[in-house]
Amino acid sequence: MKISVIVPVYNAEQYLPQCLDSLLQQTYQDLEIICVDDGSTDASGEVLRRYTEKDRRVSAFFQRNMGVSQARNLALRHATGEYLMFVDGDDWLELNTCQSAVEAMERTRADVVMWTYIREYGSHRQVKHIFDEEELLFDGEGCRELHRRMIGLVGRELAHPETADALCTLWGKLYRRSIIADHDIRVPDIRYFGTYEDGLFNLNAFAFVQKAVFLNRPFYHYRRDNSASITQSFKKDLFQKQQVLFDYMSDYIKSHPELPDGQEALSNRIALSLISLGLNELENPSGMRARYAGINAILTDPRCHSAYGTLPLGIFPIHWKAFFWFAQRRFTFGVYLLCWCINFLRK
Repeated sequence: MKISVIVPVYNAEQYLPQCLDSLLQQTYQDLEIICVDDGSTDASGEVLRRYTEKDRRVSAFFQRNMGVSQARNLALRHATGEYLMFVDGDDWLELNTCQSAVEAMERTRADVVMWTYIREYGSHRQVKHIFDEEELLFDGEGCRELHRRMIGLVGRELAHPETADALCTLWGKLYRRSIIADHDIRVPDIRYFGTYEDGLFNLNAFAFVQKAVFLNRPFYHYRRDNSASITQSFKKDLFQKQQVLFDYMSDYIKSHPELPDGQEALSNRIALSLISLGLNELENPSGMRARYAGINAILTDPRCHSAYGTLPLGIFPIHWKAFFWFAQRRFTFGVYLLCWCINFLRK
């Protein structure tokens, strides 16, 4: 059973060999590795050409810079495997990832296999904790809950807001490709939403997932020390684009009334977005005054303020409780200070 591995590439020449080597050296060998260079200005294209000559399983496509969504969608049009996997060009896999995922897929007859990951910071690394169990099987109501989780967290899940998007990534999963192909699911354009294109893809995909399995194994290495990564740079219009994202989700919920607690999940997502939006503002190169003003604009936005007001603060750990208590009271300095602390600790 062949796996189509989709690898979007942008200015990743320094990291791309490690990524591709981790794929070519997999213990499971039945792969087609579809790389798409999204208008790189470094030597990524030369690295790709070298690997296509080295191993016939590697193919490379080139496009002008259109964003990671369009790169992945181009690769999707060329995928032929029974299974589908995404790996970013600056990340890498454990060598038994594909074999372990395929074995779990075939053993459980699942539509999706998920696993956890390691955040690589260069000087240190952190395993992302999602669930306690070694393996979890989702079907029926469990799959509906996973589908809803692509909107946001509810109830006791809020005790760990840092895991809000841990299951929403495109990478860290093996998909049965028919789920994607039969319903013509594509990656929404990041240029419209600013972020979370992975989650929107999964929101559409998990509407059709009947069974999923989670393996508590950190197979994926997610690089956080790449300054060229799209996740590491300031996005000046991110807050405006997030409003487009929230509108999209609101419309999706209306058209999928079977989603459990959809509106509550969306309200919680809007509230929790303060974390990523605040951290984004701290990357503003215009200085402290602009950063402070950016956070203040978020806190005073009516939609966001309404969402902060409905958060059940009693569920949160003490540090997050303080963070959102400040948000509810529009205490900009307190939110700014805690965002700075979060940023310091993660870096």
